[in-house]
Amino acid sequence: QVQLVESGGGLLQAGGSLRLSCAASGRTFSTYPKGWFRQAPGKERESVASINWSGSTKYYADSVKGRFTISRDNTKNTVYLQMNSLKPEDTAVYYCAAGPTAWRDTKYDYWGQGTQVTVSS
Repeated sequence: QVQLVESGGGLLQAGGSLRLSCAASGRTFSTYPKGWFRQAPGKERESVASINWSGSTKYYADSVKGRFTISRDNTKNTVYLQMNSLKPEDTAVYYCAAGPTAWRDTKYDYWGQGTQVTVSS
């Protein structure tokens, strides 16, 4: 069984910070590229960030560059998203995802259930 579980979401004011975590079950995930997505109510899913197997290569959407940082700890099968300088428009359900050839917004085979991030003005 494969599973991705997000945690770390919450409610905070604009300008604040949160760190999201995504724990993956199964040893296979240790070398999969991973990504973070978000989806606001009534809106399409949006790619936020992605990271390769080693953590040496990262991608960020223009909307979060300079504010968000993606990282991973393969010994824990966990990927993180550090979110700083949060804005109300960052409000969404955040999902982590993984896949053997995933990158940016394509080829993600496994998805978590999501964690809510709400940023008030």
